[in-house]
Amino acid sequence: MECCGQLDTSRCCAAGHPLKRTFACLILFSCCVLGLCAQSPPDAALLVDQLKQLSAGEQWQEVVRLTETSSPPETSHRSADLDYYYGMALARLGRWDEAARAFRAGIRLKPNDKRFPLELAGVAFKQKNYPCTVSNLRRALELDPEDSYASDFLASIFFLQNNLQAALKYWNRVGKPRIENVQAEPTPRVDPVLLDRAFAFSPAGTLRSSDLLTTERRIDAFGIFPTYRFNLAAREDGKFDVLFRSQERNGWGSSKLQGLLGLLRGLPYQTIYPEFFNLGHEAVNVQSLIRWDAQKRRLRASLSGPLHRNPKWRYGFQTDLQNENWNIRNSFTGPAPLLVALNLRREAVGAEITSFLHGRWTWSTGAELSHRDFRGVSPGGVLLPALLSRGFQLKQHSQLSYELWRIPEKQFTLRSGVSSQLGRIWSQSPHLFEKLEGSLAGHWFPSSRGEDYETYAQIRSGKTFGELPFDELFMLGAERDNGLWLRAHIGTRDGRKGSAPLGRNYLLGNWETDKVIHQNGFVTLKAGPFVDTGRITDPSSILGSKEWLCDTGIQVKVRVLGVAVGISYGKDLRSGNNAFYTTVGHK
Repeated sequence: MECCGQLDTSRCCAAGHPLKRTFACLILFSCCVLGLCAQSPPDAALLVDQLKQLSAGEQWQEVVRLTETSSPPETSHRSADLDYYYGMALARLGRWDEAARAFRAGIRLKPNDKRFPLELAGVAFKQKNYPCTVSNLRRALELDPEDSYASDFLASIFFLQNNLQAALKYWNRVGKPRIENVQAEPTPRVDPVLLDRAFAFSPAGTLRSSDLLTTERRIDAFGIFPTYRFNLAAREDGKFDVLFRSQERNGWGSSKLQGLLGLLRGLPYQTIYPEFFNLGHEAVNVQSLIRWDAQKRRLRASLSGPLHRNPKWRYGFQTDLQNENWNIRNSFTGPAPLLVALNLRREAVGAEITSFLHGRWTWSTGAELSHRDFRGVSPGGVLLPALLSRGFQLKQHSQLSYELWRIPEKQFTLRSGVSSQLGRIWSQSPHLFEKLEGSLAGHWFPSSRGEDYETYAQIRSGKTFGELPFDELFMLGAERDNGLWLRAHIGTRDGRKGSAPLGRNYLLGNWETDKVIHQNGFVTLKAGPFVDTGRITDPSSILGSKEWLCDTGIQVKVRVLGVAVGISYGKDLRSGNNAFYTTVGHK
């Protein structure tokens, strides 16, 4: 029994030695692997600490050497911090493309680390790639909206691109820019006190985006600065001087040639424009129109200026005398039988007040007293009797314009407007009428700087209530006294109005894009396509468009010595009619 027991024990021990050795090897191998894995993070952390110290000492070449020898780019366990210091060193050595690759590698490892888009922005800036710079800075601000460095950097980029509104948007986040002086170059002839009151900002303060916008609205309302701009001049103390650079319109014009062009710009249309600007250096303007066309005689004059020498408010007085022959037809060309003929005589005087308290919104209100008479109306009773109401009319009108959205980086604005006209006519049967209009207009420059490819789109709608007279109807068409344009529908035929659609209610959309063809200090030439579409309705069987209208074409704009000339070619996509039209105005 004892022998058997010893034998069993001896055999078991002999067979167990290989298993023990194998098990021991596995344990030893596992410990080595675990030991190596445990040592890797300290080694990587040590390398990052070394790179950090070398970067603090600006030993950039050593940073690059140590990184490339200790952790080549193809190494799988490179850390985001290592990519950061490696990219920093490459950037300091001017190796921009390699630095950008290192920072992009860091973004892949840590997409929410704002350091990488900030450094990529710096690299792109050195390479003068401003769009890429802006894109990376905006990404950094998405990660940290409170980052003052990114806001300041982004503002500086827009400042270099002459996009002051965009620069202010980001500078204002960090309490910049501080203004030391406000200067005008050249010195305008308008009263300096009046001009100073138009500025919503002042020295020793911060230039706010909203204040600049308010100032621009008031300067525009003066009507004496056809072109102007605000520039910032950096000072050594980190502050800025504001420079107001402008061209000013005084008297008949800045020169005899400009005054003569302004006066006679409508001569091809039997019209002259006697005007006088900046009367008494108080931004008081007198503007008038004299038209001796036998078919549409007109005399119009207006006087406007700042109320009590306060640019926040502006008054206006107007008078308007009209004697027009109308032939209502369905087209300005081709076979179009005469539907109605009449002569309209109208005399009106009015006054209004406009507010410019804030840059984002303006409002105006006023009243008009008028008298109308209709003669030579063709027999047949085609028009409703209310349209031919004679007698006096008192009308109150109000208008509100509000800026809904502004993206200064994209030079995009979206404005809305609403207006109301409430009138009462004293004729054989006195009655009231109401005209409501609304608009939504977008203005966009695709580039962050300059005025190339200027795009403008607008949607307008109007509706009337009650019984209104003929001259209060809406018109969709190209006509010098009309603002609702369909550029392939001319509003006159043989010199008489009435060939464009008329009606009580309308919906109109306009879109156009202008490319700068040539520009210097004397002449600006632009050209581009346009699309107009709309519909106008009326209870009368002879008025209204009956269906949707769509016009498309191309236009050319020339601006020289403050005079703007527009030439358009439009095609009516429904009828196939072609139309050429020219306009001349002030700019």
